[in-house]
Amino acid sequence: MASRGRAEIVVEFLTMHQRVVDELGRRIAGGEWEPGGPLPVEDVLAAEIGVSRGVLREAVKALVAKGMLRVRPRTGTRVLPPEQWNHLDRDVLRWQQAGDAAALLRDTGELRRIVEPAAARLAAERAGPGEVRVLYDCLAAMEAAAAAPGRRGYVEADTAFHRALLDAGGNRLLGSLGRAVDIALEHSFHVSTRTPGAVEASLPRHRAVVRAVEARDPDAAAAAVLAIIEAADQEIARSPGRPGPPGDTV
Repeated sequence: MASRGRAEIVVEFLTMHQRVVDELGRRIAGGEWEPGGPLPVEDVLAAEIGVSRGVLREAVKALVAKGMLRVRPRTGTRVLPPEQWNHLDRDVLRWQQAGDAAALLRDTGELRRIVEPAAARLAAERAGPGEVRVLYDCLAAMEAAAAAPGRRGYVEADTAFHRALLDAGGNRLLGSLGRAVDIALEHSFHVSTRTPGAVEASLPRHRAVVRAVEARDPDAAAAAVLAIIEAADQEIARSPGRPGPPGDTV
């Protein structure tokens, strides 16, 4: 059966290496192998997936770099606990979305409360005409998508708005963070915007953020973006797309 309301982010893979990395990553994030436990013997796992041992080894190296696996002589390849994974890696975020979507939504909301109000303050203090124009362009794209059939492109435009806000203060680390977590933001917006009335209510809140940044009012900018985050939390709680616990199906 399909998982309840799960908003899958679909990715197309160009190479066999990418496909194998994705399969192993999803299985690790989904809890198929216990943290601290070994992966199946190389020959067995390669045959199960239908690839050569060389392809499997390269995929394992990629997952070692993401903090999900450790390879040691004599002990073999073992799964690391989630605390050691690189949770800002786009693939890891995507696998979490598939494996434990509810936890990813919680983590995303908490991160947004910590980061976005401060980023909005910084934007209001530092953003120039160019940065403000980008925010207005993102808002216009959200409005156009909201009026389009099926609201096609709305989530992507909303995600672009929040990335632009993190960029607007001129802090390169904040900008990189926004690009790193856009998978998590997209997942959150896919769920929250399924609540009736959420999109219509969201647009004026986003406009308030841009106007506060343009007016160089840090307090108003922080308050406006916090209002967006708090509303999103409420919308997620009511959304027909809200995921249940891992493995929950209807």
